[in-house]
Formats: sequence, structure tokens, C-alpha cells
Amino acid sequence: MPVYIATQALFDGINTVPYLWTVLKTLPWLGLLWLVKTYFQGATNLSERNMHGKVVMVTGGTSGVGEATVRALAAGGAQIVLLTQHALSDPFIVDYIEDIRRDTDNHLITAEQVDLSSLHSIRTFATKWIDNAPPRRLDMIVLCANTLTPGGKDIQSTAEGVEVNWQVNYLANFHLLSILSPALRAQPPDRDVRVLIGGCSSYMGGDLLHITQTTPSKSKEKKEKKVDKTHEPTKFSPGNAYATSKLALTMFALAFQKHLSAYKRPDNMPMNTKVLLVDPGLCRTPGTRRWLTSGSLLGLLLYLITYPLWLLILKAPEMGTQSFLYASMEEKFTRSEGGILIKECKEREFMRKEVEDEEAQRKLWEYSEQMVQEAEKRGAQERASKKEVDEERREEEEAVEQIREYKEKVGKRDGVKKEGSRRGRKG
Repeated sequence: MPVYIATQALFDGINTVPYLWTVLKTLPWLGLLWLVKTYFQGATNLSERNMHGKVVMVTGGTSGVGEATVRALAAGGAQIVLLTQHALSDPFIVDYIEDIRRDTDNHLITAEQVDLSSLHSIRTFATKWIDNAPPRRLDMIVLCANTLTPGGKDIQSTAEGVEVNWQVNYLANFHLLSILSPALRAQPPDRDVRVLIGGCSSYMGGDLLHITQTTPSKSKEKKEKKVDKTHEPTKFSPGNAYATSKLALTMFALAFQKHLSAYKRPDNMPMNTKVLLVDPGLCRTPGTRRWLTSGSLLGLLLYLITYPLWLLILKAPEMGTQSFLYASMEEKFTRSEGGILIKECKEREFMRKEVEDEEAQRKLWEYSEQMVQEAEKRGAQERASKKEVDEERREEEEAVEQIREYKEKVGKRDGVKKEGSRRGRKG
């Protein structure tokens, strides 16, 4: 067909080919759309690594970029341990694992129930993981779990009294890695161990001054009549909760790398665990959709109307995971010191240099440890109170059951005389 059209245009003139001018006018625009689409899709990972036999622990691996990462690593032969809030008997997680096993031809896909909104659940899993001799193999931890409170919505807290964004995006990762730290340090020196932490550019809008700034003494406050308003902490709100949690996560990633590197191995070998921050960019994920729609039906309607625009400028999850794959497979990170930010399959500089401030990192670490202790105490009290209520309810149910059995035994049931009883026969 193309040869015939070209022959006709050559011998009979261009005007004889129907709709040719329309096609020629449209082609530049289609080419422009293709260029825009290609630009916003980002870079593609070109690194390769043999993943067979490697144990990879993943959070947030059931949707979005996390799911795409799980599928890519499983296709490479890695053994995946999914940390999910769903019960292991939940039909969703059962079908999900079966789908990945079938699609990737990899049956080394398992799951562990871990609720990232509960510090108690995290501690229960992590302590069970490290309580093993010899230490379990662990080649990689991929932290993709994420949540976001839409703008204008009320601030929500977990059962342990921690703000949801701070808990899931930051504190859960801090708690999990702090407990798993011995398991990472105990890996053999010839093993390339990596911790991939999902970051976000929104960390540049976060504010940790209420944690990192030094509180002036009362005597100093009396002497200073003027207070510099530029250094006051931003008022907490759902709008900046996500950015603040990502800023804390970025700062913690650098501090955790120093924490690992400071450990002196018994075999005197250098630390072989590398912490890498990965920014996948804006992708068409449930979290991004919730942010764009502000969690409302009207916002969802506008999102559907403008979907061609988002289809053009937002990455597919499969492209968002390319930076995670680059961080997990690039050979040069084996010899690096860790604490690296990766975006679009390239190393990037941190836009906010205060995240590298060791004093601020120390204060954040101490603040997080104290917060974990206080939250776990509140959680323990809540569980104890719930247990008492359950015990009282169980005792009431047992008492009712005993009364019912007694009535049946003496010939009455629900206040009605039993037919054939002694009193009935006398009558």
C-alpha cells in the first residue's frame, strides 16, 4: 500500500492522493506528542545483575511502583518477601502472589503480614526475623510503602497516636531498619547488600525545625527582644505532612548509612551494606491519583476528564521503577560508600544541604527513638484495655451460656415449660 501511494503521488501528483495534506499536517503534531511523551517517561535502566538466589524484602509491593519493582525483580529470579498489611489468608494477597508466580515463572514469592501503621506489628515481625541462627540471608530491602493525606482533609492518627503520614512514610521505616540492622551487619562480607529507600522531590518543602533547631534557654529569650520569624517551624498541616515525612526519611537514610558504616565487623572487613535513596518521579499510581483528586469525587471527575494530559506527562509504574532497578543492579554501587540519591537512573545532588547535617541527623534519630518508645507504650495500654473489654465480654457470654444450659437442664427453655416435665404431668 505505501509503495502504491508513493507511486501515485510521484506520477499523478500529490493532489491525487486523498487526505495526503491532512496526514502531512498531522504528522508533526503526532511527532511532537511522541517527543513529549518520551521525555516525561524518563530514563530506562540499562544495568544488569544476576538476581537468582537473592532474598529481597519489599514494602508497598502490591500496587504502583512497588508492584512493578516486585514483578521486575521476580522476573530476574529473586526471592521476594512481601510485607503486607493484609492477612495471609486474604483472597486478594493469595491471588496476587499466584499471579506474580505465574507471570514471572518464579515460585519463590512469599508474604509476611506487617501493618506499617502499627509499631507493635513491625517489632513483632522484625524481631522474629533476626531471632534466627545462623542469620537469615537478606540481600536487599526495598521500601516503597507510601501514604498521603489529601489537601483539605483532617489530620489522621494511628491507634498508637502517631500522625499517619509520619508513621507510614518515615517512622515505620526507621523502626523496621533499626531492628533489622543486626541482620544487615551479619551478612557475609562477599555479599552485596543494598537498602533502597523510596524518596520524593517533595522533601524540599518539608520542615523539621521543631526537631532539629536548638531550643534557646529562658535567660537568652529574655535578652533577645526580637525573634527571627524566618526560623520558626511551619505550622503542621496535611499539606506539609507528606513533605515533612519525606524530608525526615531522606535525612534518616544518610544517618542510617553512617550507622552501618561505623560498625566494626568481627572479620575486620568493610561494611558491605549500601543505603540508596531512589526518586521514581511522578507516576500514574493510586497515591498520585489521590493527591491530584484531593480525595474527592469532584476531583476524581476532573481527573478522568483531564486523563489524556496525565497519560502524557505522568510515568507508567513500569517506567517509575527503572530507577529502583538501576539502584539494585548497577555494579558501581558495590564499591560505593552509600548515601546516594538516584533519579532518572543517575546520581543526583541533594537540593537541601541541611539533610547532610550530622547534628540534625542525630537530633532526628534521638527524637524518633523517643517517639517510638512513647507510641509503643500507648499501643500496649490500648491493647491491654481492649483485652480487658474482650475478657469481660467473654465472661458475659459464658454466663449467659451457663444460664441457658441450666434452664434446659431443669426443664425450661427461654421461659417456656418443657413438655413432658414433672409439673406438666401433674396437671
